[in-house]
Amino acid sequence: MAPRCWRWWYWTAWPRTRPPPAGCTLSVRQQFSTQEQTPQICVVGSGPAGFYTAQHLLKHHPRAHVDIFEKQLVPFGLVRFGVAPDHPEVKNVINTFTQTAHSDRCAFHGNVVVGRDVTVPELREAYHAVVLSYGAEDHQALGIPGEELPGVFSARAFVGWYNGLPENRELAPDLSCDTAVILGQGNVALDVARILLTPPEHLEKTDITEAALGVLRQSRVKTVWIVGRRGPLQVAFTIKELREMIQLPGTRPILDPADFLGLQDRIKEVPRPRKRLTELLLRTATEKPGAEEAARQASASRTWGLRFFRSPQQVLPSPDGRQVAGIRLAVTRLEGVGDTTRAVPTGDVEDLPCGLVLSSVGYKSRPIDYSVPFDPKLGVIPNMEGRVVDVPGLYCSGWVKRGPTGVIATTMTDSFLTGQMLLQDLKAGLLPSGPRPGYVAIEALLSSRGVRPVSFSDWEKLDAEEVSRGQGTGKPREKLLDPQEMLRLLGR
Repeated sequence: MAPRCWRWWYWTAWPRTRPPPAGCTLSVRQQFSTQEQTPQICVVGSGPAGFYTAQHLLKHHPRAHVDIFEKQLVPFGLVRFGVAPDHPEVKNVINTFTQTAHSDRCAFHGNVVVGRDVTVPELREAYHAVVLSYGAEDHQALGIPGEELPGVFSARAFVGWYNGLPENRELAPDLSCDTAVILGQGNVALDVARILLTPPEHLEKTDITEAALGVLRQSRVKTVWIVGRRGPLQVAFTIKELREMIQLPGTRPILDPADFLGLQDRIKEVPRPRKRLTELLLRTATEKPGAEEAARQASASRTWGLRFFRSPQQVLPSPDGRQVAGIRLAVTRLEGVGDTTRAVPTGDVEDLPCGLVLSSVGYKSRPIDYSVPFDPKLGVIPNMEGRVVDVPGLYCSGWVKRGPTGVIATTMTDSFLTGQMLLQDLKAGLLPSGPRPGYVAIEALLSSRGVRPVSFSDWEKLDAEEVSRGQGTGKPREKLLDPQEMLRLLGR
């Protein structure tokens, strides 16, 4: 029988150690298939960066095996612990990650702290390549007097508290005050403001924790100020989050028209997304609302406002020094143009009374292991397109690669690029040759150290328990908060 084509004949009859016949080109997958070994790849972190990196590797290499290590007992990182509970559509990406985890060439190992339970050098010894995708698990400190006072929290911890991050489950914020101040004007700041001001009954059918919902039901916070060092043209939030705030039931916005003087002419040349965002701010600040909107605002019992050109100088204590009572803000003005615009103090200050301060000035990555280069100023692992500088076979993706910026789609593109670089290096013979033991070696190390990892099927048992607990109150799930309870449910 005549062969159907050169390529078919080559793959069925030609010895694979020989080059392909002239004129026969191979696909990327077929090129990789000529390698007899199975590339063993390790990904550290199971948030969007970790799963998107794994997804790309599995899709574009037919033999690669990927092990995903995670310090939490449960997967999905900021999709589970960062995305606001009233944004369930953003969490649908979990379905894609679950498909990846179900691949017979992928394995999830939770409850493993890389850098403590196992080192990066040990991982590098066991795998052909290691990808660090562990995100930004710290926050930028304000670095001002009074930051340590009770009543001052990082927005990251506050988000972790209402989203069920185990390490933040005992945060216990006191919401008995009238006014809260959020420092920072990004999407996280607006998420936090929205959760503080949303009528609790609107959150009852979300996956917010019952403990947080109970505290929010008792909240007396009526006013939230969202403070930024620069002006309306420099805000970091997006138009979707701004619209949600403007339309938030039971609230009305407070914007000072003076902050927008001369802005109409200046926005003509800015990129379209920034222009649309600024136009919405401008309309909200300067235009008289229609009759229906005016009536809605008149009946509102809660308010929120954007304070521009203000930089935190000091958290002010109560008379007994045991609680936050306000914040001292330096009045600023802008210098420079475009991306070089910076806020400089004018010398004036003002005190803003409040009983709660939430710092939302940025997330920050931590160094994971002594052997991994780390730039403490930028809070990233030094890299070239995901290849860790001066450490062959070590890669990074997501926030630890580029800094805590962008949305999930940004991380997807970034992680695919890292996966692409890794596969290029594999194809070029730049990664270790010969077989590597992969998880077999790491499992033995962990066992000898008394560490018992959690598998993806274990997570699915916990997932089923959460869903079951939520059904009684009409919630999609009631998140498990206590790692010890999770282990007990798994029979540990």
